Amino acid sequence: MPSPLRIAFAGTPDFAAEHLRALLESHHNVVCVYTQPDRPAGRGRRLNPSPVKALALEHGLSVHQPERLKTPDTHAPLIEADIDVLVVVAYGLILPRAVLDIPRIGPINVHASLLPRWRGAAPIQRAIEAGDRESGVTIMAMDEGLDTGDMLLTARVPIEDTTTAATLHDQLAEVGTRALVEALDRMSDQQLTATPQPLDGVTYAAKLSKAEARLDFSQSATVLSQRVRAFNPFPVAWTTLGGDTLRLWQADARVAQGSELDAAPGQLLDGPSDALHVACGEGVLRITHAQLPGGKMLSAHELLNSRRDQLTAGTILGADQ
Repeated sequence: MPSPLRIAFAGTPDFAAEHLRALLESHHNVVCVYTQPDRPAGRGRRLNPSPVKALALEHGLSVHQPERLKTPDTHAPLIEADIDVLVVVAYGLILPRAVLDIPRIGPINVHASLLPRWRGAAPIQRAIEAGDRESGVTIMAMDEGLDTGDMLLTARVPIEDTTTAATLHDQLAEVGTRALVEALDRMSDQQLTATPQPLDGVTYAAKLSKAEARLDFSQSATVLSQRVRAFNPFPVAWTTLGGDTLRLWQADARVAQGSELDAAPGQLLDGPSDALHVACGEGVLRITHAQLPGGKMLSAHELLNSRRDQLTAGTILGADQ
């Protein structure tokens, strides 16, 4: 068995917590944890710990939550921990050179894309939105750039026509945790070689916004179905039905036929009750799961039964946007 490494972990959301859990179940030693400060959430705006903090406290680990990592006092716990490796997963703060130089072997990062494609904040969502047929995880040696470090290990995952950001997140967390532990084992035995990222194929995954989740039915059904799946579970694609916001959770695309070709973008079409069939700039969007204000997500069949008077053929979705 490879020699155990002393590890400091830096991460914040669920995706990071899954990787911390894998390290805690491995033979390596997590000796301290960094995560972002508690944030207000819910109707009461009470301060909530990050998933990483909650898991770390369950295991009695030392937790540090600086707003920034610019001052020596914020670096001191890392120095005192005498670490071999700093593992960073979706931490959300920029690490200065002074921090990157602390671990004996080096800092490594788990990034949810096949680098150099989709460097940046939202790689899972942007891959689906762009229609990629494959995603993955890259274990990377960190430098001071934005996801520009040398690659140590990759693990690939296919993107299917039904893949959402939620399901891809879970798949990448599963393969990423295995890849992370394998990388650390091989680093321990000095059997891992770093490879520079290719100069071609670099793209950037911009941060998501709620404003971009509103659908424009003049776009093609293929593009819109990719956006619906990319924005599930956040920020959730939406349109309007009458004066209500209709949130769209799952959809796919099909080819328009006959009179459907003459329908206006956003117009509801006749079709089987397993979906809302919506005319688009090109093709038909089949919405299979949606949600109205104050209600839960419903199948299209349930939605048609509850709003049959509004969801008739000829209704224009998004007409009042």
